[in-house]
Amino acid sequence: MRIIVKMIFGAHLYGTATPNSDLDYKGIFLPSKAELLLGRIPKSHRYSTGREESRNTKNDIDIDLYSLHHFIKLACDGQTVAMDMLHAPDNMILQKSEIWDEIVKNRRKFYTRNLSSLADYVRRQASKYGIKGSRIDAALQILEILKKEDSSQKIREIWDQLPRNDHCYDVAPDPNGIRQYQMCGKLFQESATVGYLIPIVEKFYNDYGRRAKLAAENKRIDWKAVSHALRAAYQTKEILTENTITFPLETADFLMKVKDGHLDYLTQVGPALEILMEDVQRLALTSKLPEAVDREFWDRFICDTLERELF
Repeated sequence: MRIIVKMIFGAHLYGTATPNSDLDYKGIFLPSKAELLLGRIPKSHRYSTGREESRNTKNDIDIDLYSLHHFIKLACDGQTVAMDMLHAPDNMILQKSEIWDEIVKNRRKFYTRNLSSLADYVRRQASKYGIKGSRIDAALQILEILKKEDSSQKIREIWDQLPRNDHCYDVAPDPNGIRQYQMCGKLFQESATVGYLIPIVEKFYNDYGRRAKLAAENKRIDWKAVSHALRAAYQTKEILTENTITFPLETADFLMKVKDGHLDYLTQVGPALEILMEDVQRLALTSKLPEAVDREFWDRFICDTLERELF
């Protein structure tokens, strides 16, 4: 197997490692000529000394190697793992080739104002653990409107009555021209009936209220997941403002405190996540980065690399 790059990853890259942190490696490999010609290029190879039924210990090692094709796809999609790898400093690189140098040289071609995968990950975590009252208020406002209508009525008939705010707004029509409305991350088409919407909005309202209460009490919070969401938000903001990601992270100390559950969610963590989300959304609107990745460039890069290295 020809290695394009192999690097230290995870907490050791971010600057959040503790004496109990396991070793995590990531890398990219070049497929063989046979794998290419037979159309059998694997997405990745994974090796681990840990046991599937238990968490890794500080003595365990995880290695994930992505094929060149799959890594480029991950990066084009704005996936967090690819963005992290693209910005790993030299002291984290254990092995590399000229192919990796060329990828890093052009890494800004993966940047877009959307950075959808990074933003979506942060948004999911904020929605799961967030405690900002306006989301609950928005859901309640919609419920009050819906419950005044006949269950068989379609929402296109009450379209102008639906609230528009930070959490509820119109989005672009689908490919068939059908109008769409988003409520706290949930997307509805104008053809949906009131009876269909009510139980969905009620479930969101009840679940969100329960999570908000638990968050306020610092209970049942996946602190590791929240720390990852904050990290992704900081990284997205840095790309939108500085066109790079710097490791180790300047916010590493704060992220470690979050990860270890040493901070209060209600007064410290939740507000920080909410502010970051708002910053990222605002910056994305004014960013001069392109709307989408130039995938033709990366398709040519893959073809040229394979032709040069394998034939």
